[in-house]
Amino acid sequence: MVIDNIEIELADIKLTRPYTIAYKTTSSIKNIFIKIILNDGTVGLGSSNVSKYVVGLDTAESYKNSLDFKNELIGRDISHLVSNIDKVENQFINDPGSKAAYNIALYDAFCKSINISLGSFLGRIIPELPTSITVGIKDIAETIEEINEYYSSGFRYIKIKLGDKIDYDIERITKINEKFGSKIKIRIDANQGWSIDDTIKFCNETTGVELIEQPISVDNTEQLLKLPDSLKEIIALDESLVSYEDAIKYSQNNYGKIFNIKLMKCGGITSGRKIANVALLNDIDLMWGCNDESIISISAALNTALSFPNTKYLDLDGSLDLAKDLVSGGFNLKNGVMKPLDKPGLGVELI
Repeated sequence: MVIDNIEIELADIKLTRPYTIAYKTTSSIKNIFIKIILNDGTVGLGSSNVSKYVVGLDTAESYKNSLDFKNELIGRDISHLVSNIDKVENQFINDPGSKAAYNIALYDAFCKSINISLGSFLGRIIPELPTSITVGIKDIAETIEEINEYYSSGFRYIKIKLGDKIDYDIERITKINEKFGSKIKIRIDANQGWSIDDTIKFCNETTGVELIEQPISVDNTEQLLKLPDSLKEIIALDESLVSYEDAIKYSQNNYGKIFNIKLMKCGGITSGRKIANVALLNDIDLMWGCNDESIISISAALNTALSFPNTKYLDLDGSLDLAKDLVSGGFNLKNGVMKPLDKPGLGVELI
């Protein structure tokens, strides 16, 4: 089967729950949707939403680049998966948004063409895992109210956005612990908002924290080397870890024992697997994160995550607050636990 046509859409999607992090407030997001249409009518789906703050370009720029490239794939045999992916990888070296959307769509189309699920193709070894769900920067009362809502829905892993003021950050976690105790697991995302001293102070004055994502600025990543080894066990590199080259660099010394892989940072399944393999070889645990994304790319991340034995944490709640999506399906989510659907490709269906 050959690629007969490619359709690309840039959608502006409102969030049902706007949120605040250390450096911005978000109420809507842009997503690229790519349809790779084969000559028998099979449709492979891909999507992406990148953060300019992290990767240097925004989703609108990726959309333009995606449009300029689409004719390069038309007429190519979908069974030549590796060469098709190589063409995309080489074209979009500095554009993870376009690379991710095309990469995911190629995997989806290929797996559908041979009637196999993406999970089976990648070799799923973990059946399912719980995901955390995220609470933005809010006052203590609002934070507890939102956690209560998520707890009632079955979620037990809660990620708290911090990084505004260290003393208030500590107070928020103290109050959460007083309210919920061991009933929930707390993950922290400081979004580069702390200093190294803030990080140490936070760890010394709080309890019950499972991990801390990117506490200090990317520009000061080297300072993580100053942390005690015991604290590095719960440090997850996020914005510092964008590419395969970053993975090599940060695995050579102990900057932190968790890598947070996002397909939207690195550029899709292929690049995500390269980073994951570096972590596996260096005894580094994996957390798989996301932006505000379609079920399409969340499903791609989930299936990729569950194909690695060192995957310990999921933070794949990015589709839950979209006011609309192009697809349904992809995975089951019950009591906060994510399990992929065993259907061809990503297991998603157009709405």
